[in-house]
Amino acid sequence: MTTAQPTAAPATAPAAAPAAPVAVVVLAAGEGTRMKSATPKVLHPLGGRPLVGHALRAARAAGPEHLVVVLRHQADRVREAVQAQDPAVLVALQDDVPGTGRAVQCGLGALPADLTGTVLVTYGDVPLLSGPTLTQLARAHADGGNAATVLTAELDDPTGYGRVLRDERGVAGVVEHKDATAEQRAVREVNSGIYAFDVAALRPALERVGRDNAAGEVYLTDVLAILRADGARVEGLALEDEWEIRGVNDRAQLADLAAEANRRTLRRWMLAGVTVVDPATTWVDDDVELAADVTLRPGVQLHGTTRVATGAVVGPDCTLTDVEVGAGAVVERTHGSSAVVGAGAQVGPFAFLRPGTRLGEDGKIGTFVETKNATIGRGSKVPHLSYVGDATIGEHSNIGAASVFVNYDGVRKARTTVGSHVRMGSDNMYVAPVTVGDGAYSGAGTVIRKDVPAGALAINVAPQRNLEGWTLEKRAGTPAAEAAQRAQDNSSDGARAEGQETD
Repeated sequence: MTTAQPTAAPATAPAAAPAAPVAVVVLAAGEGTRMKSATPKVLHPLGGRPLVGHALRAARAAGPEHLVVVLRHQADRVREAVQAQDPAVLVALQDDVPGTGRAVQCGLGALPADLTGTVLVTYGDVPLLSGPTLTQLARAHADGGNAATVLTAELDDPTGYGRVLRDERGVAGVVEHKDATAEQRAVREVNSGIYAFDVAALRPALERVGRDNAAGEVYLTDVLAILRADGARVEGLALEDEWEIRGVNDRAQLADLAAEANRRTLRRWMLAGVTVVDPATTWVDDDVELAADVTLRPGVQLHGTTRVATGAVVGPDCTLTDVEVGAGAVVERTHGSSAVVGAGAQVGPFAFLRPGTRLGEDGKIGTFVETKNATIGRGSKVPHLSYVGDATIGEHSNIGAASVFVNYDGVRKARTTVGSHVRMGSDNMYVAPVTVGDGAYSGAGTVIRKDVPAGALAINVAPQRNLEGWTLEKRAGTPAAEAAQRAQDNSSDGARAEGQETD
């Protein structure tokens, strides 16, 4: 967990419990032009959820009575994503007046006018900020009796960040990088943009913020100087983990933060008993769950709500989304989504599990097999080069190589049912709807167009006919005809030689 230390705050006894904020305001109105994307910045994904989803989760973890997100750019699209992440969130729209200060004013407008207590302000593009850090900020703010408390950090390269200006009374103010003097730019303590405010002091201070700056914006940072001028207490909380305050402005920063988030996720799982053979090539989303003694081999990506049970081995080279992998199962070189792999089952290499696939315990989906909306029972196998779609296969059955479940007639899809302890030959076609009974067999090359009774052998091949001399007659002059002629000549020469030896 992040360790943060308050700076220039009085030595007061810690409260018995964290002081929860009455509200958190998440600013997510910006366009994010440096992303160079048609997708709003806060909707770019990281660790299986949009950036704003991480912000909302951290905010909700701080335990506020009210949670507000402020939108503007593509507001309808972002609103839909926000409410999918947290249906109880309040949404406020920023008007044409630019700046973080104006965004906060709009956010406060969604809250009760008589609200009192601590309001936290954070951002929709700071994905590694944690709930415990916001709780600690709120507590330090309340313990210090501050009008404002700013979360800060010292960076080796503070370029682009607002600088925190201090004096003997604490935080004197914050100056944006583009407005800072050369001396101020030498300061390495930066403003995270994340604050705790006494809402009763914040509302009137925002009314007094002007737009006399290089960008012509209503800066939230100006509130600090106003509060100080009024004799109010403004303090800082220094954060040791600078990753928590890093925001996303372009895709390079998004990649850096995604890699750091993934590194932390993998470390957490490794400490919980998961083997990650190659962390550099393994990616695991936030909502994935892994049991002890799971092994992830190189080249694995686990997304969504994937669950992997104890002793299972995934990889190398697997991408699984919303897949459940049972205990002791082995899944290698497989792409799967919305599927279930039973305990002790084997999948791959080079398998494709499409939504609705359910493989039973000790079953097998083998090399170059694609499945969709298919239930394959315990101990049953589809080992090679097959497509199983819209099908139910019973227990301990075997589907021969190069089999296809023909489930679509061009208008609608139909289902095939194969019983238990069935042995089907290679290169079979199952033209749905059709049922194969328990204990049935089929010959190679069978096209099953009607139901097969239990215990029956299905065959529909005609007797083989060989048309002698066809190639020489119908394909004269081709390499095939020349090869056939040589073979016939060699055969004739051999027969003559054998006859001479007999004589």
